[in-house]
Amino acid sequence: MLGKLVGIGVAGALGSLARYGLAGAVQRAVRGPLPWGTAVVNVVGCFVAGALWAAFQDRAGISGEMRAIILIGFMGGFTTFSTYMLETGNLVRDAQWGWALGNILFQNLVGLAGLFLGLTVGRLV
Repeated sequence: MLGKLVGIGVAGALGSLARYGLAGAVQRAVRGPLPWGTAVVNVVGCFVAGALWAAFQDRAGISGEMRAIILIGFMGGFTTFSTYMLETGNLVRDAQWGWALGNILFQNLVGLAGLFLGLTVGRLV
C-alpha cells in the first residue's frame, strides 16, 4: 500500500511539472485573455486519460496499482480543472462574460471530444 501511495505521489509531481511546462509554453506562444495554456492541457489530458483508460481495459497485464499510479497520480497532476475554474471565475469577476462563456464551452466541448477520440485511439493500439 505504501508503495502505491508513493508511486501516486511521485507520478502526481511529474504530472504537475508536465502541466506547468506545457501550459506555460502554450500561453507564451498564444497571447490573449483566454487561458489557452490551461485549455490545451485540459484537452490533451482528456485525450490521454481516455486513451489510457481504453488501453488499460483491453490489457489485463496492467495491474490496478499501475493504473492508479498513472491515472490518479500522473493524470491527476497533469489535468487542471481547478485552474480552469479559477481562471473562468477571474473572467467572470472582470465582467468578461463572453470570454468566460467561450472558455467554458470550448474546454468542455473540446475536452469531451478529446476524451472520445482518446477512447477510440486507445482501443486501436
